[in-house]
Amino acid sequence: MLDEPSILLRGLDAFAELGYDRASARELARRLGVSHNFVNDRYGSKAAFWRAVVDSAMGAQLARMPQVDDSADDAEQLRQFVTGLYRTSVDTPQLGRIFVDEFSRESERLDHVYERLIGPSMRTITPSLDRLVASGRVAPVPMDVLFFAVVGPISGMLAVPLARRLGRAEASSPEQLTATAEALAALVVRGLLATGAGGPL
Repeated sequence: MLDEPSILLRGLDAFAELGYDRASARELARRLGVSHNFVNDRYGSKAAFWRAVVDSAMGAQLARMPQVDDSADDAEQLRQFVTGLYRTSVDTPQLGRIFVDEFSRESERLDHVYERLIGPSMRTITPSLDRLVASGRVAPVPMDVLFFAVVGPISGMLAVPLARRLGRAEASSPEQLTATAEALAALVVRGLLATGAGGPL
């Protein structure tokens, strides 16, 4: 019998590949190598198993996020936050794929991700962003625009088949992926700070 971390990791792989709707309890059981009623018996439902899988992955991602240095200026805090977000996204690409699938539809799963990860993460950086906007260093844009400006480039680290067609090496090492994450973060933060002088977008 698989241990709990292995079960959750296989579940993460399955939901990332299939999406929630196509990951039937029977298919999940097949991929876990367990009986067809295992998910319901162990977790109560597919929805509860999805939450357990995603909570485990989100918890690990949050634990790896470096703490933003409160003594740094606001622009540096923003850089640290975005860089940390991108670097941890590289470590768990399955979670990003699950999010892409869930962000486009109303569901309890989206509520769960928002309450557990997105909301708390945005509250971490909002004070610095507010001060950067007030000082004119970042353009005053709606939060949804800002969120997608920051989060959107993560797809550049997850869309590997397309990235290869655009010139990425066939086999990217962890060091290369980290370098890509840091390059994207620097580009995004410079772009956000460069828009400040131009006023509202």
